[in-house]
Amino acid sequence: MGTRSLDVRGAWLVFGSAAVWSFGGAIARYLTVSDSWTVVFWRSTFAAAFLLVFMLWQNGRKATVALFLAMGWPGVGVAACFALASTCFVVALAYTTVANVLLLQAGVPLIAALMAFLFFREHIPRATWIAIAAVIAGVAVMVSESFGGTVSPIGDGLALLIALAFATATVITRRHAHVAMMPAVCLGTLIAACASSQMAGVFALSPTDGVLLFAFGALNLGLGLALFVTGARLLPSAIAALIGITEPVLGPLWVWLIHNEIPSARTVLGGAIVFLALLAHIVWQLRQPTPEPGAG
Repeated sequence: MGTRSLDVRGAWLVFGSAAVWSFGGAIARYLTVSDSWTVVFWRSTFAAAFLLVFMLWQNGRKATVALFLAMGWPGVGVAACFALASTCFVVALAYTTVANVLLLQAGVPLIAALMAFLFFREHIPRATWIAIAAVIAGVAVMVSESFGGTVSPIGDGLALLIALAFATATVITRRHAHVAMMPAVCLGTLIAACASSQMAGVFALSPTDGVLLFAFGALNLGLGLALFVTGARLLPSAIAALIGITEPVLGPLWVWLIHNEIPSARTVLGGAIVFLALLAHIVWQLRQPTPEPGAG
């Protein structure tokens, strides 16, 4: 009964993280700040402050310092990937729809599997190859509008870069299991804040934008990550990934309902291909027999 309670708690925490993250695009669309680098700076600063306070509250000062020191270079690599992805997310929203950004990210687990094969020759089952091919086809459909001049290629290019950055971080954490997500991402927000501070034209904010950016950074980014890291440890990775699909489903929905931002037909078609490929692959993973403890 205790394990079942932990699984239910973990599922709700991961669902909460996906729900919180799904509001990112809707919050960003309310901002009146014209400089994307200013948005990146304040979002990253608020997120870093939230994550640092959360770590200190959860672990204490000495343990928090130890977690940062234990990351090593793999942790720095994950931090750099997250800094790149979180920065590109903000900039991409100025050029493309929320649906394009979030639906392209849905394919990250399968892109990571492909990268692990290319760089480390990790074995990929036939079912995963089929899912990867479907994701590539879906992405091609989504970005095809860029080639025709229908939408800006910058936005779709940045959305692809986000997916590649997250996939790289996934591969690093799989190859280096000791990397703790929380300090690595906290460092990533600090890197993004420092880099964007050199690019931002202004730092002054209206009271409304200040509140929105606090929500965008501390709550959308920081709280979402805290919920995910806490809940994901209580669940099998496939279950956590399945629940995480909630984000690319809800994100475009909120922007459509609140801001009347309607994705194009190609975005919906390509996104549906990516989403269904990931969903089918996760279901396939869940149906595989669980290895016996100590087997092999």
